[in-house]
Amino acid sequence: KARNWLTFVCVPGHPIPRAGRVTLTQQQLPHYVTDAGPHPLKDFDVILAGSAGEGFIRHMAKWGAQVLLTGEPDPEVALTRILNGEALPDTRFDVTTTLCKLRDLFSHH
Repeated sequence: KARNWLTFVCVPGHPIPRAGRVTLTQQQLPHYVTDAGPHPLKDFDVILAGSAGEGFIRHMAKWGAQVLLTGEPDPEVALTRILNGEALPDTRFDVTTTLCKLRDLFSHH
């Protein structure tokens, strides 16, 4: 249920651009929003996160975005690795992800 997002408009072969920011309202959180209408996250092809539940991943796929999970804490390092075709480090165990998976079994997404 992240409200604050860093955004990057990346072009292969160019340096990582300065991060933009998107702040979602409670009503814009993917857990609560329907697919109808505009949304700040609908314009992105890739969502990079440290953790995400299956419901979020399915929801983003409906919007055309691929969710990549990584244990890399620095978004610029992670983006550089992606653009260079390198593998991302695995995520660390997070008990909240397990709870999210249980919740996602009953999610409308």
